[in-house]
Amino acid sequence: MLVVYRHTLFFMKLSRRFPFLHSASIWRYRTLRWFQWVIFRRLATEHRSQALPYKVTSHESVLLRKLGDADMRLQHNKVTNLKIASKKIDGVLIRPGETFSFWRLVGWPTARKGYVTGMLLSNGTVKEGIGGGLCQSANLLYWMALHSPLVVRERHRHSYDIFPDSGRVLPFGTGAAVYYNYVDLQFYNPTDSTFQINIGVNETHLHGEIRSDNMAPISYKILERDHRFLRSKKTGKVFRENAIFRQSFDKRTGNMLSEELLYRNHCETLYPLPASMPVVDIA
Repeated sequence: MLVVYRHTLFFMKLSRRFPFLHSASIWRYRTLRWFQWVIFRRLATEHRSQALPYKVTSHESVLLRKLGDADMRLQHNKVTNLKIASKKIDGVLIRPGETFSFWRLVGWPTARKGYVTGMLLSNGTVKEGIGGGLCQSANLLYWMALHSPLVVRERHRHSYDIFPDSGRVLPFGTGAAVYYNYVDLQFYNPTDSTFQINIGVNETHLHGEIRSDNMAPISYKILERDHRFLRSKKTGKVFRENAIFRQSFDKRTGNMLSEELLYRNHCETLYPLPASMPVVDIA
């Protein structure tokens, strides 16, 4: 898996230097991923309609949000796409030693399957494309995985801070980008328990939960620290950064067992900040 990922990164960089290679590069990435799925057989594919007995974590996110000047039509279309994709994931079991792969379960989002045009983010720009908006389901799944014993094996960050916060609930930089099929979200089950992902769409929210056949002895908390905006004196560009930590707690005693730095975010902000927003000038 790591070899495939390194090859993908190399050809992504190459296609940025030579745009005419972009289409060919995409097919190369996809072929490498398909090959990975063939040789890596311990992928979670079994579904069960009956929920496992113990809830590990749950979360929900609002379906319709105003994102800058983006067309709300794309937000409504996104709901259609989320409903289709959620049915492919809902009830999936992740047995010991298995890996969850977002795209292995969802499959190629095409018009023939009922997907419609939604919002896609690419290199800091908003585009329209069939199946757009599925990042919201990846965001929710990644956030839940961070609150479980599942180990994230592959997750891609959004490269830019494109929209100002609008009803943000989660810390900045805790999302997950997905693009069929090489920009994937994957997490692995290293435990002796089986986990189940339940996900669906109601009138207002995308909701999900992770359940297990055993009661989890540990709970998790995600923290944001050192959040700030930076402005380059040389270029005038504004950047946003923070640090994301995870704490684990013994459910029985409530005592904190550990704290780890997951990652630091640093990306360019592409919208004007309010005059009241504190900004730190840097060289």
